[in-house]
Formats: sequence, C-alpha cells, structure tokens
Amino acid sequence: MSKDRLQRSLRVTFIGMAVNVFLASAKLAAGILGHSYALIADSVESLADIFSSVIVWRGVVLAAEPADENHPYGHGKAEPIAAAIVATMLLIAALGIGTQAIRQIFTPHEGPAPFTLLVLLLTIVIKEGLFRFVLREGAQIESSVVRTDAWHHRSDAITSLTAAVGITIALLGGKGFESADSIAAIVGAVIIAWNGWRLLRPALDELMDAAPSQSFNAEIKEIAGKIDRVNTVEKCIVRKMGFHYFVDMHVQVDPRMTVRDAHEIAHRVKDAIREQLPTVYDVLVHIEPSKTPER
Repeated sequence: MSKDRLQRSLRVTFIGMAVNVFLASAKLAAGILGHSYALIADSVESLADIFSSVIVWRGVVLAAEPADENHPYGHGKAEPIAAAIVATMLLIAALGIGTQAIRQIFTPHEGPAPFTLLVLLLTIVIKEGLFRFVLREGAQIESSVVRTDAWHHRSDAITSLTAAVGITIALLGGKGFESADSIAAIVGAVIIAWNGWRLLRPALDELMDAAPSQSFNAEIKEIAGKIDRVNTVEKCIVRKMGFHYFVDMHVQVDPRMTVRDAHEIAHRVKDAIREQLPTVYDVLVHIEPSKTPER
C-alpha cells in the first residue's frame, strides 16, 4: 500500500472512531435518562462501530506491511479479513438489538422523553455526513474495508432514523404507544442485518480470490496485446489482495523466437501493465508458442 493510501485510510478510521465515541456516549446517556430503548439500541450500534473502527485500523496497518519470508505475497488479505469481522459484528449487533426489542414490546415501560428525539436528529446529520466522507475516501483508495466501515456509519444513521420515527410516534400517540419505540428498534435491527450480509459477501469473495470485473481483465489483456511481437493473450487470471492486484497470464509469441527474446517480451508486458495500472502489484507472464506467424 502506498504511504498516501495508508495515511488516508488511517485518517478516516480515526475520525470515525472519535465521532462514534462521542455519539455512543451521548445516545447511551440520553437513552437511559429518556427511557428510550430504541436510543439505547442505537448507542449499542455506535459502540460496535468503535470496535469495528479498531479492527479496520489494525487491518489497514497490517495490510500495508511488506512481503516477508512467511508471507511472500504480502499481508493484503488482512483487509478483507477485517471487513468480514466488521460485517459479522453488524449481524451479531442486529440479532442482539432485535431480541431485546421484542422482549421490550411485551414488557410495560415508560414512554421516551422528548429530548431523545433531538439527540437522534443530531446523530442522523453527523452520521450521514461521515458516511459520505468515508465512502468517498474508500472508493478513491479502492479499499473494501474502508468502504465497509462507511456503510457501518450509514447503518447507524438509518437505525437512528427508525428510532426517531418510533420515538415520534410514541410521543404523539401518548399512553399505549410506548411500544412504538421498541418496534423502531426491531426495524433498525433488520436494516443492520441486511447491511451486514451485503458487506460480508464481497469480503468473502476477496478472501476466496474471486475474479474482479470483466472490464478490468479486458483492460489488462488490451495492454498486453499491444506489446510488439505479442500475437495473442491466451489467458488472464486476476486476483485482489488488499489494495493490490496480482495477474497471471499466458502470452503467445512466435515459436521460432529465442528464449532471450521471449523473456524480454514478458518483461515488457509486465512493465506496461504495472505502469498503466498502478494497482497491479505483480504480473506473472507465461510464454506460449503461437500457431500463427509472427506479426
């Protein structure tokens, strides 16, 4: 990972951690004092965000470590591992929040205080802004774990919104509508679970070396095909590891070519791909004899 990418990843992670510490503390205190389980559940989600940010931080730092004897391909897999852990935490948080909210529906309790709604509205504004900032940074540095952390912020904003709706109904409805607060917590739990599953799948794909987009493969093959004396690009296999891509490809050349010339062409292919696509860390070029005349 380049120094700039690492710094940007850590910056958004630490910003997210600071915001989550503030919001989690404020929502937990307001939820307890204001008798709102939806707000308490929302604070739990923010606490999960804090732990997830720590995981993201360590995952990003570890992914930036250079290759060594035990990890010759680098430590890039630490990033999707961290993303999978964060997504799993979302699923666990959703299960816990939903279970407790269902219990609250059947337990008589006091309705929420009006000030809890103001806390949630402030949370929504802050979290939505943080989501947009982190998602943009994650897209620019092509980090799955940073993008996952961004959607964690969005899920917090959504649960805050559902909690705000529930509290509003409880406040307007008065006595007999206290359960609206708990129902809102259940809706928020469902949304959290959906986001967790949606984020877990791409992390697992990357861990299992799923192929990137066809357009990316096509671009690599096009670059290789333009190298002088390359007849055909027979095969191109790409896998992502953290911030980098590793390419294995078979290139056909004239069978009458010397080993030295074929070796030089392989290096030209590798250099051209890495120069035009900086996210490609390494290219393994296998030379094949072509059945067509040298062009």
